[in-house]
Amino acid sequence: MITYYKLLDMLNRKGMTRDQLRIAIGASANTITAISKNEPVTLKTINKICKFLQCQPGDILEYKEPDSEKWL
Repeated sequence: MITYYKLLDMLNRKGMTRDQLRIAIGASANTITAISKNEPVTLKTINKICKFLQCQPGDILEYKEPDSEKWL
């Protein structure tokens, strides 16, 4: 599963709130909620975040092996 803890950590280190990011990239509140819950977002959104934060996708997200029990 994709996790966004790197993005949330980056925002924290920059002193930026999720709402400030939402406004800066023109995202909906639902998109930011999805990120907070490690739910899927579009590549278009990832592209906007990377452009705004001047970073690479690997700087803001990470793949974690899902807990095998959840998939049974």
